[in-house]
Amino acid sequence: MNAVRNYQKELDKIIEQISELPGEGVQDISVPTLFLHSCCAPCSSYVLEYLRTFFRITVFFYNPNITEDTEYRKRMEEQKRLIACYNESLTSQSQEISAQGYPIGIVEGDYDPDCFYRIAKGLEKCPEGGERCFGCYALRLKETVSRAAAGGYDYFTTTLTISPLKNAARLNEIGEALAKEYGVDWLPSDFKKRGGYQRSIALSKEYDLYRQDYCGCIYSYKQRHGML
Repeated sequence: MNAVRNYQKELDKIIEQISELPGEGVQDISVPTLFLHSCCAPCSSYVLEYLRTFFRITVFFYNPNITEDTEYRKRMEEQKRLIACYNESLTSQSQEISAQGYPIGIVEGDYDPDCFYRIAKGLEKCPEGGERCFGCYALRLKETVSRAAAGGYDYFTTTLTISPLKNAARLNEIGEALAKEYGVDWLPSDFKKRGGYQRSIALSKEYDLYRQDYCGCIYSYKQRHGML
């Protein structure tokens, strides 16, 4: 039944409830915390712009599916650079910090491609968007919710739903199941809706972000370049 759910409307309802909470600005304890898994800076650009006025966000960069160390480091540094730019804009407009949004933090996860290869074993020839990808979603979201639970966050979610190539329904299914298991609320999303994906492209140009042409794993790279 998840295929017919409108995750954007579900997110709207949560944000509406959050907006009704009493608050006195950036230090108010009523502002909920969000542990946001990010796959890359371009995908996070719109999500951060959109959500930072409603949540205190900590970005969790956890992507062991990225096979090459140089590629991983490049994406990680771009993520840090984008967050620094967003936070700098808040600092320069400190008198309107509540209207502009809250400062964004970042946590880097362990980079261990072997854990991705373990879940991909036997699924190497699956097409992009199939069972191998679903296993990768679960791998990254399980680590995200585990860290969110340990850190006492109110919500967790992922930027992955902004991509037209990612299965938003499956991502939400996995997130909801993990939320029940770990006791941290899942923030439903389909960030590509309402022009979210197009906005991420525009923000990538504005901040001159590195936009990779494949998801990250060796299999998506080979498929992208006609090597499979």
